[in-house]
Amino acid sequence: MSRRPGAAWNWRRMPMEAESPEEYGYERIRANLAESSCRDRRLRDLNLDLDELLLLYGDHRGIPELRAIIGAEAGLGQDDVLTTAGAAMALFLVHATLLAPDAHLIVVRPNYATNLETPFAIGCAVSYIDLTLEEGFRIDVDKVAAAITPATTLISVTTPHNPTGVEIDEPTLRALMHLAERNHCHLLVDETYRDMSAAAVPIAASMSDRVISVSSVSKTYGIPGIREGWVTCADRSLMERMLAAKEQIVLTGSVLDEAIALSVLLRKDELLPVVRAHIAAQREVVVSFMANEPRLEWAVPTGGVVAFPRIRSEANVDTTKFYRTLLDAGVFVGPGHWFDQDPRHFRIGWGWPTPDELVYGLRSISESLGA
Repeated sequence: MSRRPGAAWNWRRMPMEAESPEEYGYERIRANLAESSCRDRRLRDLNLDLDELLLLYGDHRGIPELRAIIGAEAGLGQDDVLTTAGAAMALFLVHATLLAPDAHLIVVRPNYATNLETPFAIGCAVSYIDLTLEEGFRIDVDKVAAAITPATTLISVTTPHNPTGVEIDEPTLRALMHLAERNHCHLLVDETYRDMSAAAVPIAASMSDRVISVSSVSKTYGIPGIREGWVTCADRSLMERMLAAKEQIVLTGSVLDEAIALSVLLRKDELLPVVRAHIAAQREVVVSFMANEPRLEWAVPTGGVVAFPRIRSEANVDTTKFYRTLLDAGVFVGPGHWFDQDPRHFRIGWGWPTPDELVYGLRSISESLGA
């Protein structure tokens, strides 16, 4: 979509936020399978001592120690990292810096809503690369290449993919990188769920200064309330422009949030095995459920904590009644329209619910399919 010169940005609420558990009311939900994160932690769970933290204006780029840890994982320096208020702000900064009404974006779909809605608000031209269940939700690089125009400034992908949990393999990622390099545009890789599994591919930003990685501590570590994310990129000119945008929006990040994030990442070797063990155990429950639910089909997720099953057409399920019956049972899932998809699709997550809640939620899905 385009807009006339000088018109305001076309802001509209994202369905997944307007209909989120926060809006619906957690107290009304018995089994929350809509979340794409691990279960939220309490501050006391982190055993922090922040009494001496000085509540000053922080480093505009973020705490150097925090940025150094993030950069080192990608083989880059702290100046190649910019901290943000969650991955959502990181994505906003990338879009707001690289896109304009006369620019062109190539983005995979389905996708996390921000990767679609901020470009819509800006009013740039957009080409969608539609991923399908029939193709395993995998990216066809030739389709991306065919969509490139002289106005293309950004190619946008995610891995592990939200909402399907499918990961991009290294040859595909490198092919996308080469496309960006040859066409003098940037490749944005949303890697928010990367830490949930032992990723087989490098951090994307480590591959080229044309590649931008975005991530956060929200999903894997169960601390979305502190709003701490980051952009990693070796293109210093682009990073300086995003810093300018950050300064004009919030000036600096919260030193409290950054201190908590730093503490968590310093304990990564301690925390991640526990997180991954929980994810693996819960995933097996979902895999078993799908193997025994003939009315559903899916692409088996390889990363993250979400999947995007589809109700088989031959099951003759009334989707409106299905979602209503689920809600009546106190079970929350992410309906297809959150991702501009057919209502036969829905996202389920297994990182947030307890084992008992997950079993109850999955059983309720089967019962609602037959309602």
